[in-house]
Amino acid sequence: MLDEPQMLLIVLLVFLFAGTVKGVVGLGLPTISLALILLVSDLPTAMALLLVPSFVTNVWQALSTGNGEAGQTLRVWRRVWPFMLPATCLVWLGGQVLATVDFSYLTRLLGVLLVLYSITGLAGLRFDINRLAAGWHSPLAILVGSVNGVLTGMTGSFTVPGVMYLQALNLSRDELMQAMGMLFSLSSLGLAVTLQGNGMLTAEHGLMSLSGLLPAMAGMFIGQKIRQGLSAEAFRKALFIALLLLGLYILL
Repeated sequence: MLDEPQMLLIVLLVFLFAGTVKGVVGLGLPTISLALILLVSDLPTAMALLLVPSFVTNVWQALSTGNGEAGQTLRVWRRVWPFMLPATCLVWLGGQVLATVDFSYLTRLLGVLLVLYSITGLAGLRFDINRLAAGWHSPLAILVGSVNGVLTGMTGSFTVPGVMYLQALNLSRDELMQAMGMLFSLSSLGLAVTLQGNGMLTAEHGLMSLSGLLPAMAGMFIGQKIRQGLSAEAFRKALFIALLLLGLYILL
């Protein structure tokens, strides 16, 4: 079992790395930090530690993308709110499972989600919701949002199937970045409320999570500098391969 100074050092390094990844490709901070901390901790602790850096960096992403144009932010919100509402509100339902089921099963479920996310990313799979009849859009948004919310509460992962759904909306790059920022920040908030309600979020967790904020912000700054001289697509593929290996390790 790691002592507090060792755990603090790991948290600082994890969020520096995860923030750097987010600075380069625009996502990955919650997923990477959760997977890496899980290698040295249990699932509820890993979920608690990602809350502050994930919430703050993604609120920043949601509000700053698109040069702060309020019109774009409102336009994106109108497009995605039927998905965001259940994705946020149903985190508590997954949290009830987290409070009653053996953590080892949910940890393996997280491994499955990481593997699925990585495979779809490496394969370049994309869906187009706009091809569906208009009457199917809202029911599908509610269904996918509900699944995403429950899985967030069970595993702490915000990405599957939510990111794939947002990509299928064929938003512009800036709009997609804002939508993902909204999803990750709202999911972080829902997860914080759920963990607190289940007695799994302590003051110690909160302070250690807060300590990861500055490294995450520094990592985002570093990542943005790296992005200027690096192929984002090559980095994205390397990220998916790393997440695939992490997922397999957690699963097996």
